[in-house]
Amino acid sequence: MNPFRSLTAIEQLAEYLRREIQAGALGETLPGVHRLAKELGVSPKSVVAAVAQLEHEGLLLGQGARRRCRILPPTGRAPVGLRIQLLLYEKAERSFSHIVDLRHQLIEAGHQPEFAANDLHQLGMNPDKVARFVKANPADGWVVYSGSHGVLEWFADQSLPVFAFFRRHTHLPIAAAGVQKTQAMLTAVRRLAALGHRRIVMLVREERRKPKPGEMEQMFLDELGRQGIQAGAYHLPDWPDSRVGFHRCLDSLFRHTPPTALIISEPLLFAAAQQHLAQRGIVAPEHVSLICDDPDPLFDWFEPAISHFHWDPAPLVRSVVRWANQLACGKRTSHKTSCVAEFVEGGMIGPLRP
Repeated sequence: MNPFRSLTAIEQLAEYLRREIQAGALGETLPGVHRLAKELGVSPKSVVAAVAQLEHEGLLLGQGARRRCRILPPTGRAPVGLRIQLLLYEKAERSFSHIVDLRHQLIEAGHQPEFAANDLHQLGMNPDKVARFVKANPADGWVVYSGSHGVLEWFADQSLPVFAFFRRHTHLPIAAAGVQKTQAMLTAVRRLAALGHRRIVMLVREERRKPKPGEMEQMFLDELGRQGIQAGAYHLPDWPDSRVGFHRCLDSLFRHTPPTALIISEPLLFAAAQQHLAQRGIVAPEHVSLICDDPDPLFDWFEPAISHFHWDPAPLVRSVVRWANQLACGKRTSHKTSCVAEFVEGGMIGPLRP
């Protein structure tokens, strides 16, 4: 006897829509959420959840807010698992919780995700080196994590299926997922300014500064200006993208006119900066206010709590898996997904002290 499994209301709804799609009863686009909810006597939330499940399976293609999902035509063959290379910024990211989750979800979907032998840091974020590496390591699809605009532009010019996870992909015709941090950044800068801080410095990787500041970095500089702070290279310093370069940058910053507040990119850099400063007797918030522009599960254990930008990686991970499933069905998309970060104030920022 086959094992019995009771279906939830959402699973029953998804199964009904799946049969209707496969029978060709719904045409080229799915009816709107509210229309479906009314016709089927269910809540709009249930419809949204069922549609998300069918998108995950590659039966539907989302086309953005307030637009009907497109029904993908059958390919005449069962979806096959793909070999997907995960090209990370650096190897330390393999342990990031959302990267671990992404890999597990891709495996559960029948794909073969592999960490690329080299990372972007080893390749110097150089499009020519990336090109040679990619051509020597064939795959069905590439997920590029924190690629520079130059690297992502190279991928966009190729016939290779690629998904950009984070960074400067906005105007490129490739599938992508990212986080909108501008409002969180504005809130953080305004809060620091209200606490009396003027020497506010942002530490980010080179590809977010060059060839010109990224959107969020420029927003940071512009907001300093609106707060009456004449922004310049001091506030967004240049430093060689290496461990030695980062620590030398910190030493240089605190040698003559030390910052009173630091906004630091990535939990890894945040931890390195906090340790560096603590070894020199500089602690937060007594001597400097510290903010990280990303979340990390470890932050829940810190006391005082770390001020940071919080965002949910789950929808971004799902968008990568959905891209892979659709690719396996013979459908390539350039759909972009984003989530909005919020500023969470912790105990590592405080008023300017004399």
